[in-house]
Amino acid sequence: MTHPLITQTHIDSFQRDGVVLIRGLFADHVEVLRDGVARNMAEPGEYAAENLKEGEGGRFFDDYCNWHRIPEFEHVIRTSPAAAVAADLMRSQRVQLFHDHVLVKEPGTSKPTPWHQDGPYYFVDGQQTVSFWSPLDPVRGASLRCVAGSHLWEKPVLPTRWLAETSFYPDESAYMAVPDPDAEAMDIREWAMEPGDAVAFNYMTLHGARGNETTTRRRAFSLRLLGDDARYIERPGRTSPPFPGHGMSAGERLRQDWFPMIFERETRSDVA
Repeated sequence: MTHPLITQTHIDSFQRDGVVLIRGLFADHVEVLRDGVARNMAEPGEYAAENLKEGEGGRFFDDYCNWHRIPEFEHVIRTSPAAAVAADLMRSQRVQLFHDHVLVKEPGTSKPTPWHQDGPYYFVDGQQTVSFWSPLDPVRGASLRCVAGSHLWEKPVLPTRWLAETSFYPDESAYMAVPDPDAEAMDIREWAMEPGDAVAFNYMTLHGARGNETTTRRRAFSLRLLGDDARYIERPGRTSPPFPGHGMSAGERLRQDWFPMIFERETRSDVA
């Protein structure tokens, strides 16, 4: 039985397209998340970044892996319906937390979020993955944009550094060049969204976002979750997030003391 927020159509769309809109996923948690973002920006973590070059207007702040030190984030992760919905979308028996991510574009920030897939940056391999991207302000033109079906491409997209625009790993031949979905007339999905709505997308779904040319800020909270088949994989360099000293070996489940299990169906068969 699926969670009341979604239907079988949502699940089918997610599996087929790698992206689907979930209305109201965090609707009951918007104020708590806003408080968490304010705390995060006042007390940035070790991975906080400012993503604008000198002379570019506005502010584009992001930070991740803070749920363990920002109680608002942990509260939402553990009490919202996100994990149960993720299990349905991924067709997974259980759901493991990977990390949280905050992205804030202040008014007048013309810089777009570059097109990218999250998967190549991560040390995670598996089909059962989902990210939720939820705005904490109404969005129209500054919403997330996802290319439908890109999670099924045979070759991953080259991961690059957002500011330096250089390759993240040494072997560029292992990846396809970053496409231009607008110029190539790809099937881009984007929606006008209210605070608490969420776009759910697979780690291998190509996505980006326009700049924020409005007079209001655009705060977004993202949550990365894993399903039954997710395993640690070695990458040819430092991953993002890096999680130094994790001690995992290729093919292992992610260690649950760092990446806790946050949902498990009451009846299931154990997965090796």
